[in-house]
Amino acid sequence: MKDRNHLSNVGLVHEVSIIENGLIDIPMLQILQPDGTPHKKVTVPDIDQQLALKIYRTMRFVRVLDERMVAAQRQGRISFYLASTGEEAASVASAAALEPQDMIMSQYREQGALAFRGYSTEAFMNQMFSNEKEANKGRQMPIHYGDKALNFMTISSPLGTQIPQASGYAYGQKMAGNEAITICYFGEGAASEGDFHAGLNMAAVLHCPVIFFCRNNGYAISTPAEEQFAGDGIASRGLGYGVKTIRVDGNDSFAVYAATQQARAIALKENCPVLIEAMTYRLAAHSTSDDPTGYRSKEEEGKWQQKDPIARLGAWLKNKGWLDEEQENKDLEKMRQEVLQELKRVEKVPICKIDEIIEDVYDTPPWHLKEQLSELKKHMAKYPEAYPKTSGRL
Repeated sequence: MKDRNHLSNVGLVHEVSIIENGLIDIPMLQILQPDGTPHKKVTVPDIDQQLALKIYRTMRFVRVLDERMVAAQRQGRISFYLASTGEEAASVASAAALEPQDMIMSQYREQGALAFRGYSTEAFMNQMFSNEKEANKGRQMPIHYGDKALNFMTISSPLGTQIPQASGYAYGQKMAGNEAITICYFGEGAASEGDFHAGLNMAAVLHCPVIFFCRNNGYAISTPAEEQFAGDGIASRGLGYGVKTIRVDGNDSFAVYAATQQARAIALKENCPVLIEAMTYRLAAHSTSDDPTGYRSKEEEGKWQQKDPIARLGAWLKNKGWLDEEQENKDLEKMRQEVLQELKRVEKVPICKIDEIIEDVYDTPPWHLKEQLSELKKHMAKYPEAYPKTSGRL
């Protein structure tokens, strides 16, 4: 039995001993250099052509989706969008290292993980236009995806709430004896929330098979990392909670894949949490409500554009002879046309009837919900100019 005396293994000193920040050097795993060539004497993960191309094409699709939907928001066709430009490898390559039965708990910039699992262009559009064909009946704001069949937990707006939830879900997977883990994505800004600390401590103490995947993209909206914390990123916090920890180049698809693959194996075999800190950069604005020119320079962005994860993997695929650039450009144009066509088609699909808004809380809607619905209908009828014809379907 493990010795529960927390002083049993503590070394002794007889003078004041100060442990300074940076005493532990946490290295960053990098397999592909920014130009797409592997480092010398490095082992490239065992990825076949089909999987490598799926990772690459999924990242390209997400980039296209981001570009088109940001433009759609600017045109007033959707209300809100969050792009993952520059961070695609973090979500796509990590999802590629999982198994279908693993649960994904996302923050709001992991559309790549969802796309890799097979979420269709139509499903993306239905969600963002909140129409009657959307699985959650259009009750979630844009980017708040959820898909039970794909084991992708519905996203919540408050930062960090998914972190302790992931610990609890993973604990349930362990108790049920499932050959599955949970992966929980969040940004370094969310790691400042209390839920981060509660979630990691819970997972460490209860031995939960969960991967905490932090996208450290340099900014919590407009707040740079150096103004968020003085410690060595997020990885050092994992060590503090007794969690196995990996730091990885988040723009290197192979490094992300290898780290996640190994983290999953450890979490499943040892029933323990693993923290991955992916060092990346948000090339896009935080959201369509944000203007990054107010807090960072074009020069800074330019340096990170040279580390583009899509270009990096694409260069490796070309050197490998697995990528036909001419054909890929044709496929890219097809992606653009598909996204645009689905956008035009889906934006005409009506939203759910307003009566359905009270149908999923109780088996039979109680009197007070019926009363509230009646008052809402009267309000909308009184101020029709404030509600588009497509809203409510009275």
